Amino acid sequence: MPAQAPVSDAPATTPDADPLAETQDGDGDGDGDRDGEGDGGGRKARKQRPFWKELPLLIGIALVLALLIKTFLVQAFSIPSDSMQDTLQRGDRVLVDKLTPWFGSEPERGEVVVFHDPDNWLAGEPTPESNVVQDFLSFIGLMPSAQEKDLIKRTIAVGGDTVECAKGGPVKVNGKALDEPYIFPGNSACDDKPFGPFKVPDGKIWVMGDHRQDSWDSRYHTEEATKGFVPVEDVVGRAVVVAWPINRWSMLSVPDTFDQSGIDAAAGLAPGAFGVAGALPLVLWRRRRLTSGRTAG
Repeated sequence: MPAQAPVSDAPATTPDADPLAETQDGDGDGDGDRDGEGDGGGRKARKQRPFWKELPLLIGIALVLALLIKTFLVQAFSIPSDSMQDTLQRGDRVLVDKLTPWFGSEPERGEVVVFHDPDNWLAGEPTPESNVVQDFLSFIGLMPSAQEKDLIKRTIAVGGDTVECAKGGPVKVNGKALDEPYIFPGNSACDDKPFGPFKVPDGKIWVMGDHRQDSWDSRYHTEEATKGFVPVEDVVGRAVVVAWPINRWSMLSVPDTFDQSGIDAAAGLAPGAFGVAGALPLVLWRRRRLTSGRTAG
């Protein structure tokens, strides 16, 4: 009989075989991951997607975030006129806070606010034409809309305030004269259109431009249905910062004159009212004790 080769448990190797070219799995069968199969149930290893395939998804997420930011957080607006000089210049871009109004915040004295046209204040003003790209960028909040009828002014008085200005004099709020260093150089406080005194209704504000002799503000609409007042519900938000151009970057803070003592008449009465309300129960309790004591005696 011809001789038979002995059977060996060791796998056959060749001189050219590289023992590191493949790995064995836990069963020692040598199959390993040669076919792209891992140890976890034979699943194939996932290949990383090319960047160009993920790019549309990233762009979509960025657009959704931009739209959410525009709707609920901040929005950019362009200054179309000179009515707020020198605080704001024509062509400036400001960022408007749209978040705090969602939590019930209302405009305060001294704040620069953007608001929708309350009663055709912009009647006759030309509406600039826009292209498709501008319309898309304005939709996601990267550019202001050319179609929106919005104005930007400074809040001078709020609901419950009495506001007035005689020719040659300063603007007064609740009898307190305002020191207004932000007024355009060479302008008077209201010589072109004196007004008041007017009581601002609750839920309304009285607004004026910093360039007083070039601002079609509350003073010029007192004979209309709004009486010159802007409904708080029409306020888009407070302009908080000049974002563009870079060399004009600045915060739009509230001037100190609006924090002067006694300007808030309602707040001035509040401590006394709370004091009376707190003392009344004590007085009634004391009177009851004295009455009961006399009856018992």
